[in-house]
Amino acid sequence: MSPSTSGPLTPTRRHVLAGAGAALAALTAAGCGASGRPTVTFYQSKPEAISYFKDLTEKFTASQDRFRILHDTATNLSASFVRDNPPDLGCLNYNLEMGRYMERGALSDLADMPEASTIREDVLDLGKAYASYAGRTSVIPYSVTAASVIYNRQIFADNGVEVPTTWDEFLTVCNTFRDAGITPIYSTYRDPWTIAQGVFDYTVGGMIDVQAFFAKMNELGADVGPDSEVSFAKTLREPVQRMLEITAFSNADAESRGYADGNTAMAQGKAAMYFQGTWALAEIEKAETGVDLGTFPLPVTDDPADLKVRVNIDLSLWVPEKATHPDGAREFISYLMQPEIQDAYNAAFLAFGTTKDAPPVTDSRIVEMQGYYDRGQYSMGASQFIPFTIPSHNYIQSIVTGSDAEATLRRLDSDWARLAYRA
Repeated sequence: MSPSTSGPLTPTRRHVLAGAGAALAALTAAGCGASGRPTVTFYQSKPEAISYFKDLTEKFTASQDRFRILHDTATNLSASFVRDNPPDLGCLNYNLEMGRYMERGALSDLADMPEASTIREDVLDLGKAYASYAGRTSVIPYSVTAASVIYNRQIFADNGVEVPTTWDEFLTVCNTFRDAGITPIYSTYRDPWTIAQGVFDYTVGGMIDVQAFFAKMNELGADVGPDSEVSFAKTLREPVQRMLEITAFSNADAESRGYADGNTAMAQGKAAMYFQGTWALAEIEKAETGVDLGTFPLPVTDDPADLKVRVNIDLSLWVPEKATHPDGAREFISYLMQPEIQDAYNAAFLAFGTTKDAPPVTDSRIVEMQGYYDRGQYSMGASQFIPFTIPSHNYIQSIVTGSDAEATLRRLDSDWARLAYRA
């Protein structure tokens, strides 16, 4: 998940959103555009892709005379569902929060669309990991983001270091760089999400079955605790210990450094490795330093067969049950799912294809992850399965900055059980 999916509302941004909201309200009230065609509301919230999809909506609208697509980036999604006035079509990151709409039957079944049958079965399972409803195909995954350790190929080569495939090899690599006066890992503890989506998810995903763990945690609900079959304190004890061993190789000023600092440091070759997703590569590239970067899965066991990359559904397509113009929404889905359009998006945004015949990635920075993705050697981010009402990112931040890990994990268990009890 890109870090830019949310952010502070500056005065300028408030003005833009207010204007967009007013325009949307007017068009929704009218129900049709100036051409007299039904207006299909297309909600898409990934900031870095807004102009990209705006261009696609305009091209689709011009290509036919049945529907007009309104590109909406301002709607309050939760409020729109509550008011029974959701957008006709959504295209956004599929996560635990989106799963709420699926499990309540608020998203329509798209199984009859030809495009649904083109999706890889293991990718469809990624969406079902959060929730499902009555056997429906409620979302069509549009792209998948894979993340792993970003590394500086030149620094590795200059020091005669090979990409590690086992835990012992990884520790040797880190010690080699440290002994050479090179920062092994650039960490950005000031921004809690970078720890959660990075080293925490990598270590947990490399050692346990994330989906099975959270399925059991959900089953136990309010009974999660010191004596339960699984728990954060019990099941994640070893991964978190490995996480702390890894973070010991970080830059000394990690607590005062944020995401932007990390991108700048990697662009300038100030560290050998960086635990970030592909979205960081686009930011690093803006510095135009020509740094040669690659990616590899973090080894946290001594068996190379355990290597996994971290994945999430970057974007998914869905149509609410109460969409005003479901036919237009489905027609636009078919347009977006054309290989020449879907594959172009994934290439532009360093994502992996979701269809059975999607071409492999070609960008040299992420091509090393393709084999793991093809073989299904991936895990979903553990941090993404914890409800936002639990401040898990802050808890993880506190662990790497000195808080007692056992006590913090027990607090996570307590929060989980209390939330389940209230539900």
